[in-house]
This record gives sequence, structure tokens and C-alpha cells, in this order.
Amino acid sequence: MTHFKTAAAAIALMAALAAPLSAQAHRQWILPSSTVLSGTDAWIGIDGGISNQVFVADHNAMRFDNVKVTAPDGSTVAPENLMQGKYRSTFDVHLTQPGTYKIANASSGVMATWSLNGTPGRWRGQAADLAANVPAGATDVVSAPFASRIETFATLGEPTTTVFQPTGVGIELVPVTHPTDVVAGEAATFQLIRDNNPLADAEVTIARGGIRYRDNPEEMTVKTDAEGKFTVTWPEAGMYWINTAWRAGGPAPEGMGRGGPPVASASYVAVFEVLP
Repeated sequence: MTHFKTAAAAIALMAALAAPLSAQAHRQWILPSSTVLSGTDAWIGIDGGISNQVFVADHNAMRFDNVKVTAPDGSTVAPENLMQGKYRSTFDVHLTQPGTYKIANASSGVMATWSLNGTPGRWRGQAADLAANVPAGATDVVSAPFASRIETFATLGEPTTTVFQPTGVGIELVPVTHPTDVVAGEAATFQLIRDNNPLADAEVTIARGGIRYRDNPEEMTVKTDAEGKFTVTWPEAGMYWINTAWRAGGPAPEGMGRGGPPVASASYVAVFEVLP
């Protein structure tokens, strides 16, 4: 009975710890109500979700514990009217400075696995806390860094570029075409970097919202060049989801999935509004 309880507890613990990882198989997004505004004072609403289809709130609400709104002058703007529901979370942003704002939900740290008396263990957190969270006597300890970034942009008046200064952590977007200057039928170019280096030969998935009301998913896949740049010609107006991911050593071997030992990884999501 004791052995059964121990095994059951281990299975429950692994399932609980694996939950955030399995959620990454779904599509995460931050959807702004508007990205191009005029005047000297405006509000936008932000929805955040983790779903089976982009912008369809059908799985889990996004937790905004790490959300940060950066104003055109580099200062931080506090989200207002924050609410978390069953399938989506929301908050408002008050735009009072002219220029471009960045709304980002980013996290980074390390993942670790080990074995303790034949029972596997797993932990996820900040690198500085790793040693204190690996139990004494653990063997086969493997750790690796991760970084996740989900973001969108909004501009009040004329676009600015201050918010695109890279942080050097994980995958980030450097605009060649400004995100608020994207128009249907026209090509736009962006650069992706990882830890401040070009993210070359990466697959970038681009999907238009509104799939609930059409049969064709209308997804596109493009690759970055040696400088980490990719170009997309927007087929029509709408909200677009852009995603790429990187994993050390390439995709996991078949059968290993996310249950194997951790390896260094990073992911990036952006949402752009393409205007007619």
C-alpha cells in the first residue's frame, strides 16, 4: 500500500508539473482591441488566452503575472481593470504618450529533472533558486534554460522605435517594417534574434484570426535567413498570429516529446493588426 501511495503521489506530481509544458502545445496570444490610434489620449483592451485556435478562447485563460507594458519613453505603464476568467484574461492600457507601446508577457528561467531513489523529479523556476529546490541525494540532475515571450504593439499618433530595444533574453523581434505600418497586399520584413544573435533558419508560422468562420486555416510558414530576417506579404486585413520556437539540438526525437530531460529552448509569439 505504501509503495502504491508513493507511486500515485509521484504520478500526480509529475502530471501537475508537466501541465504548464503541455499547455505550450496550444496557441498562446495577446490580442489588442486596436493597434493604431490617434489623438493625445486613448484606451485599448487586451485579451490573453491559450487555445486550440488563434484568438478563440476555448482552453485556458492566460496568466498575466509577468505582463509588462512599456511606454514610448521606456517607462512602465500599469495594466488597469485586470480580470482572469475561465478561458481568457483581460486588462486595459491607458495610452497618454504619443508613440509606440509594447505589451509583453515574458518569462525565463531554468527547467530541471532528476531521479531520487528511483522516483523522477522535475522543477521549473529561476536559476538562482535551482540548488535549493533539488533534493539532497538526487542523481541524474539535468537543467536547461528556457525563455518565452508573447507580445503585441500599439501606437498613439506617430510610430516610435524605443520599445524595440532588445533585452538579450530569448527570442525577440527587431522591426525592419514597423508593426503598426503593416498593410494588406504589401510585404513586411522583420528580424528575429535569440540572446542578441540572429535566429537563422527558423520556421515562422503566420496565421490569420477568424478561423471559426472559414474552412481554410490560411496558415503560412516562412523561414528566416542567415540574418534572422523573414518577409511576409499579408493576403488581407485582419489580426495575425506569428510564432516561432527554438530548441537546442533541433526538434525532440520521436517518442521523447516534452517528457524527456530538459534542453535549452525559447519561443516567441507576436500579434499584428494588418489594416486594409
